[in-house]
Amino acid sequence: MSRMSVRGFAVASATAVTTVGAAVGVASGDELGGVDTLEAIAADTSTLTADASLLVDIPAADTRVQAASLTRQAEFHGEVAQSATKRAAEEAARLKAAEDAAAKREAAEREAREKAEREAKEKAEREAAEAAAAAEVATASAPQSTASAPVQASYTKAEIQAMAMEIVGAGQYQCFSNIIERESGWNHTATNPSSGAYGLVQALPASKMASAGADWRTNPATQIKWGLNYMNERYGSPCGAWEFWQANHWY
Repeated sequence: MSRMSVRGFAVASATAVTTVGAAVGVASGDELGGVDTLEAIAADTSTLTADASLLVDIPAADTRVQAASLTRQAEFHGEVAQSATKRAAEEAARLKAAEDAAAKREAAEREAREKAEREAKEKAEREAAEAAAAAEVATASAPQSTASAPVQASYTKAEIQAMAMEIVGAGQYQCFSNIIERESGWNHTATNPSSGAYGLVQALPASKMASAGADWRTNPATQIKWGLNYMNERYGSPCGAWEFWQANHWY
């Protein structure tokens, strides 16, 4: 029996004893006998009975409190577990996102490196092809005869043109001729009085033609060789020089 139930039993027992004692007193002629005594006994009995009823109900209320506490504790532990699970899920998601971002960044860097390498290779191949093409053009435009023509006291236009055809080559001759016709009219001693440009190709300064031969002042062949080399180096060919000349009226 619980502590609260014993107390209720004691109160109930006291009520019973009081009631019996009162009854005995009345029967034995107690001075308090009569209606007043009976009413007092009835009041005391009612009070004790009510108290006993309250005490007996306490264990049931205590059980409900304990059950509510246990329920709240279970709910609390459930909330803690749920919160921990949520945090773990969030952390896992964060780590996964970081891994995905790192993988994407690595893939982008790898792709950029491969693209740069591919572009560098393509550029090198393109430059090599352009150099080969330029070499072919230079070879085609090179003088077909390197023998020095005999120096004469004078040259006709036709003689100088024949030299140019032999040195320049048929493929580039017409472009070369177009420039020479406009620069000097095929006069290998033509001199520009204002600038000092000289010769068939109007070299400026005229002394630059010495790289082709010491007889540059009097030998049309030497001037033609120098002019052809100049056009090839600066414009790629006499035709490249002619295109520039048409746009600018100088070369």
